Amino acid sequence: MSIPIRWTPTHGDPYRPAPYRPGRMPVEESVARAAELRERMAERRTVRRFSADPVPEQVVRDAIACAATAPSGAHQQPWTFVLVKDPEVRRRIREAAEEEERLSYAGRLGEEWLAALRPLGTDEVKPHLTDAPALIVVFQQRYWLGEDGSRRKHYYVDESVGIAVGMLLSALHLSGLAALVHTPSPMRFLSEVLGRPVNEKAFAVIPVGYPAADCEVPDLVRKSLDQVLVEV
Repeated sequence: MSIPIRWTPTHGDPYRPAPYRPGRMPVEESVARAAELRERMAERRTVRRFSADPVPEQVVRDAIACAATAPSGAHQQPWTFVLVKDPEVRRRIREAAEEEERLSYAGRLGEEWLAALRPLGTDEVKPHLTDAPALIVVFQQRYWLGEDGSRRKHYYVDESVGIAVGMLLSALHLSGLAALVHTPSPMRFLSEVLGRPVNEKAFAVIPVGYPAADCEVPDLVRKSLDQVLVEV
């Protein structure tokens, strides 16, 4: 296996093009793959009840590697993925998250937001944070921070990290694992618990594992293609 080239900041470097000549997939194969992918992704569900069974760590690492191929503003790749396996750290995260959620469900969210959540059956209790065998805490790097304390602005950070998280969820699902995007608000406690630097801001907590044997999910209907697609 070749040793990967480590990324270093490219701010101000000249444009250096490289040839890109991927093989073109036959149309029939492309259509078949797209149909299979559509069918498999239609099976993806957000899971809040996890089995404690361990998951293959390399599968999780490979899913994170897939997420890290996402496009980003000025190719700054403004993301950090913290894989949390330590049960004690997960306990601390759950404790802090539930404290914030208690305040939110007690009224901080507002009735309109609470009404929108009601069909999902969620509340302030978050067992997935300790039941799932792994958590991926995604941080967005608001700016680049050099070892000497120098800073450079990152661009389109929210969009870039959002795309990466979408790719992460897809990779996990297609690899046979279940996941959940959890966004307790505020999330400052995650930086404190995980000791992240000042340029990083928590974006999402993603429990990863297998669904529990008695797992249930909301009986929901996704929008059909004609409801989300406009052709001009």
